Amino acid sequence: MRDETAEDNRPLRSGYTTGSCATATSLAAARLLLGGIASDVAEIVLPKGQRVPMPLVFCRMVAAHEGGGAEAGTIKDAGDDPDVTHGALVFARVRLAAEAGVRFHAGEGVGTVTRPGLTLPVGEPAINPVPRQMMTAHLTELAAEYGYGGGFDVTIGVEGGAELALKTMNPRLGIAGGLSILGTTGIVRPFSCSAYIASIHQGIDVARANGCAHIAACTGNASEDAMRARFALPDIALIEMGDFAGAVLKHLRRAPIERVSVCGGFGKLSKLAAGHLDLHSRNSSIDLPLLTGWAAQRGASEALRAAMLAANTSQQALALALDAGVPLGDIVCERALTVARDIVPASVHVEMYAIDRQGNIVGAAR
Repeated sequence: MRDETAEDNRPLRSGYTTGSCATATSLAAARLLLGGIASDVAEIVLPKGQRVPMPLVFCRMVAAHEGGGAEAGTIKDAGDDPDVTHGALVFARVRLAAEAGVRFHAGEGVGTVTRPGLTLPVGEPAINPVPRQMMTAHLTELAAEYGYGGGFDVTIGVEGGAELALKTMNPRLGIAGGLSILGTTGIVRPFSCSAYIASIHQGIDVARANGCAHIAACTGNASEDAMRARFALPDIALIEMGDFAGAVLKHLRRAPIERVSVCGGFGKLSKLAAGHLDLHSRNSSIDLPLLTGWAAQRGASEALRAAMLAANTSQQALALALDAGVPLGDIVCERALTVARDIVPASVHVEMYAIDRQGNIVGAAR
């Protein structure tokens, strides 16, 4: 992960997706082939009509013994978003073909789809539909400009992409060998987390398509381990939702599955119980007075309530309640379950599990 953005008062800077990078580099390589023009900037049109110039680090012919054609590369700039591909070299190699149309291939660092359930069929390079549409539109327009009636073979690569992909959900989604080329608008909004949410949706869809009737949506590694141990679920059924509980629940409303177990740290589950669907600290906080009120409804003494209000952390409040015989973990899970049930359809069996910092289940509701 790259360094955190400096804390100053300037607005956060947007960047460009890998799909935009692939479009710019494939356009530049094709222009070199058709027009003999080696560019240092490629201007592309994003899906919503914005024209953006993208700087290139190279644009050159490829020797015949290396496959021929032309290639161009650019450095992915994600702006102020903590994107795993920020600073990576994205490149395209283009060859002319007699057959009209555009055909896409996975180069170094770009993955291949190996499981059903994604928007692309098994065996296809992990170049998503909108980037494909962007590249096809630009290359078709370029061909018309030069009166070219043939087609293009386009290979997209990301330097070091195979290693970067290990930091993403691609291996679990069944995308082998590298990264996905992504983007629906062409622009990366800082801290929008849209790519992460999209990967959550893809994870659920892949699990369903591969016959998983039961999935576990987990906030992190410890909760995954707890669900794997409790249910012996395969990795494909373990959905890494992070802080985005709402992304899971809302997707299940649109695309139900038979059973979902939601598991997270007690503090994060208490936020869901309070009605927050984004569990990150910048968007929701642990509410000790609320936890204390719930404990009071289940018989917490005045001394326990005072101790809980004075607690430094939610884990300390939980320990105090459990020591006094008040099942605060179960209470939080029951209330979180109520929140979830208001979102997902009745056909989905939902259950909640809370864990402590050691990964032990300290609360459940089914």
